[in-house]
Amino acid sequence: MLWTLLLLLNGLLILVLLYYSRTRQNNEPPLDKGFIPWLGHALEFGKDAAKFLARMKDRHGDIFTVRVAGHYVTVLLDPNSFDAVMNDTVLLDFTRSRNLLMKRIFSLQLPSLKPKAERKWMEQHFQGVSLSNLSSSMNTHLQNLLLSDHKDCNPSEWRQDGLFDLCYSLLFRAGYRTLFERRDNASAVYKEFRKFDNLLAKLARCSLKRGESKTANSCRVRLWELLSPNCLSGGSGSNSWQQSYHDFLQEEGVDAEMQNRALLLQLWTTQCNAGPAAFWLLGFLLTHPEAMDAVKTEIRGLTLRDTTLQHSPITLLEAHSTPVLDSVLSETLRLTAAVMISREVVQDKSLHMASGQDYHLRKGDRVCLFPFLSPQLDPQIHQEPQIFKYDRFLNDDMTVKDKFYKDGKMLKYYTMPWGAGSSICVGKEFAVTAIKQFVFLLLTSLDLEMCDPEAKLPPVNPSRYGFGMLQPDGDLQVRFRLKRTLREM
Repeated sequence: MLWTLLLLLNGLLILVLLYYSRTRQNNEPPLDKGFIPWLGHALEFGKDAAKFLARMKDRHGDIFTVRVAGHYVTVLLDPNSFDAVMNDTVLLDFTRSRNLLMKRIFSLQLPSLKPKAERKWMEQHFQGVSLSNLSSSMNTHLQNLLLSDHKDCNPSEWRQDGLFDLCYSLLFRAGYRTLFERRDNASAVYKEFRKFDNLLAKLARCSLKRGESKTANSCRVRLWELLSPNCLSGGSGSNSWQQSYHDFLQEEGVDAEMQNRALLLQLWTTQCNAGPAAFWLLGFLLTHPEAMDAVKTEIRGLTLRDTTLQHSPITLLEAHSTPVLDSVLSETLRLTAAVMISREVVQDKSLHMASGQDYHLRKGDRVCLFPFLSPQLDPQIHQEPQIFKYDRFLNDDMTVKDKFYKDGKMLKYYTMPWGAGSSICVGKEFAVTAIKQFVFLLLTSLDLEMCDPEAKLPPVNPSRYGFGMLQPDGDLQVRFRLKRTLREM
């Protein structure tokens, strides 16, 4: 008993020493360790990162260091200074944190895979002719799925569903068919994927409960089975995206088991954001009639130019500019895209701020940019930043508004839903095209309205901050049916 007490006291002493072991030096950012030894602000950070970091910003300004589960994280919220982090590939490293998350979430290790080689492969498949082919295939699958989902319905029958489920299901299944070229198991993959995705934030933070851990492991194994080359070989052509990625991993020396697990990583990377983005966009339109009227007027103008109604959404969207829809999408992403850009300090570094001040960053610490707070929700940059304004990114002459300022300086980064610099999303153009195709298709093919005209958009799920597009904590119930023009075709 005495030895147990001594060990406990010794452990407490170590924690106290750890708590007081670090003090702020004169040339370092403000330090906020929190009141809990070792843990620091981990619980608050994980529960609602945006709320916590906004409070820290109010207390300390645009740069500060916080302790999170034994790590010291310097958070930079001045967009004019972001390049000092994103352009440094020598003293700041992103591969270690990326590899850690891949292992935690996907049980995936790719030690032989070079990030530059992977990015080069991705660029080849999401640019130029390859991008055009993928977008065309995506459009075909979206149209086929929309019609097949209604084939057993009475033409005049209204159907009801949650808008989030509607958007996520259609875009995921179409994206899966496009990249993996399989049709027979798309619904099964989607079902398992949603269960897995719901636990993703907890997987990343190692905060799963026992029952949740069992579910996550089961979903992972099932998805590996559904995505395995053996399952895909029957319907996947030799020139498919999936087959090309498989061949690339093989050339890079990745073993067969990790090749299979990497497919789940790519499935999540390519399909986790489009559905939620489309949900928020349509949700904003449904709850803001003036925005819906503006978008419908613009779309009507496009379709009137094609009196035969034979052109696909992608053809019309490629042939004509859509400044209103583009502004609505940009505004939607500004309000709901919450990526975190993280780097590890591999050597002591002096961070030069746009203000002219220099801060010392210690080796072993982490640096984090959170564009959701600044620039995206910064009131100095965007007036009334919490409010949806469909024309925020439009000039009076209907051209794109891309000049925004802070502290009298024009910003290079005024919204960053896709990241920036060397870490910018390679599939950005494919995702933007898919979302616009989807919105165009739904608004031209369906009568779509809220079940309750007075309903509001649900709040965001705060656990999703840092993982790309936010997801709702709840759903918006809508009813829909095929438009008469399609019912008569």
